[in-house]
Amino acid sequence: MAEIRFENVSKIYQQKVKAVKDINLSINDKEFVVLVGPSGCGKSTILRMIAGLEEISEGKLYIDNKLVNNLPPKDRDIAIVFQNYALYPHMTAYENLAFGLKIKRMDKKSIQARVMRAARILEIEELLDRKPRAMSGGQNQRVAIGRAIVRDPRAFLFDEPLSNLDANLRVQMRIEIAKLHKRLNATVVYVTHDQVEAMTLGERIVIIDKGEIQQIDTPSNLYANPANLFVAGFIGTPPMNFIHGKVIQANDGILFTDNSQKFKVNLPSNHLLMKYIEKEVVLGIRSEDIYYQAGESKNEFAVLSSEIKFVEKLGHEIYAYLQLQDQQIISRLKYDAEIMKGRVTDFYFDIRKMYFFDKYTGANLQME
Repeated sequence: MAEIRFENVSKIYQQKVKAVKDINLSINDKEFVVLVGPSGCGKSTILRMIAGLEEISEGKLYIDNKLVNNLPPKDRDIAIVFQNYALYPHMTAYENLAFGLKIKRMDKKSIQARVMRAARILEIEELLDRKPRAMSGGQNQRVAIGRAIVRDPRAFLFDEPLSNLDANLRVQMRIEIAKLHKRLNATVVYVTHDQVEAMTLGERIVIIDKGEIQQIDTPSNLYANPANLFVAGFIGTPPMNFIHGKVIQANDGILFTDNSQKFKVNLPSNHLLMKYIEKEVVLGIRSEDIYYQAGESKNEFAVLSSEIKFVEKLGHEIYAYLQLQDQQIISRLKYDAEIMKGRVTDFYFDIRKMYFFDKYTGANLQME
């Protein structure tokens, strides 16, 4: 398989637009790495540079310690699966799977062996005589993945392969791709804009925004220790709540207060915010860390009294939407929470689960 390494790689288009900025990234042999970020952030460009479909403007790209900047795609031994399947409509599934091998002039017996192996792995043996129009979206995607498998490449690249599938089928295909990685023991680089997809598939996740890497880490560490405001707001469903405010000196410690003075958090004098007295910061807290019952340890909570603007009942849980000045706050509650739209209710914010970010740089102050 393959180790892939970017060293200060950038992609600059003719209009002098820097789509990818000074990327440094090492992908280990047999690792499953997910590139995730909003549309237009540069993640697909990074994938296409690995495949050799995009030229590198600056920096160096290595595959197995070999510099490949000027190596054509056919010589990289990389297989890519696209969003739109890219199957030949006039060919059967078998013919689509075999086509690339025929181009390489592989003998018929070897082609059949590789095609049947891929078909067994993907459980599409009964589809081999069908053409793409006679198959569902999920079946077509399996054939597209199979076309990559038959090549037995050093690395697999997936460019938003599930975007055209419905929600239920996406879940099923995520499971199949994860199983496929374990079975093939392959290096996989997977691009998606769906953070749920990224969190469920990736051994490590690379979060990208505006062409720059924001953080690289495991799913659990990204969730627990976001490096900045962008990562904190991007990872998690619903996204982290943010409250803009100011740090002021208090008699027995320090105080975070929002601009309306309706929400205050008393903190001890040794808190990390001590050096931010009279400065504006952003408080972040996950929706599951906001309760409507505090229990006995009320001193560990900050209280917000708010009218419940909207209640979203999802069966297994409830989202309560609160309003703090011009900021919407979401509390994620158990399915049996007795709350009602329009009622003014006290909600308790767990002080131990609060994050604080620099208002201007977005940096997580706990990680400085």
